[in-house]
Amino acid sequence: MYYEERPKRTWSVICVVLYLAGMAYLGVGTLPDDLGVWLGLGALFLLPLGVCLAVPFSKLVHHRIDLDARTLRVGRERLPLDSLDPGSVRAALGEAVPGAAQRYATSLNTIDAPLPGFRAADQGNPRLVGGAWGVPMGMDSVVIGTRRGERLTIATRDRAAFLTALSRATAAAPHHL
Repeated sequence: MYYEERPKRTWSVICVVLYLAGMAYLGVGTLPDDLGVWLGLGALFLLPLGVCLAVPFSKLVHHRIDLDARTLRVGRERLPLDSLDPGSVRAALGEAVPGAAQRYATSLNTIDAPLPGFRAADQGNPRLVGGAWGVPMGMDSVVIGTRRGERLTIATRDRAAFLTALSRATAAAPHHL
């Protein structure tokens, strides 16, 4: 494995700990007399917990990156390294690192939803890799190309490390197309 990028679990741990602490606090005053009320509140508070955990779960499914000797895996997609253009990877590596405001603006405008008019191809933008409908707000993204001319957008947490590893891997990958 050349490179691996996983979302941090800090937010998820904080949410679950707060839920458990809140349920324990409610249980101290109500259990065992009001078990039904306590269970009902526990179920009710699972709804906001689920909402808070939906984004980290989506990032795990759609934006995790695994790079090995033959394949770049982004979310649910697998891209053979020999299909990627090494020149576009080197060009992306040479680009200036965007600031926080630029990352937010880019992520808000990177949409690839499966709806008429919202597809990246309909807007003339690079296709978003991984299966998501957009780049999470504030997350960095890079645009690379394939040997067939398709442009791809990949959301990443560490632009420099990802592009450095991808540049090394694509330089070492044989060209079979």
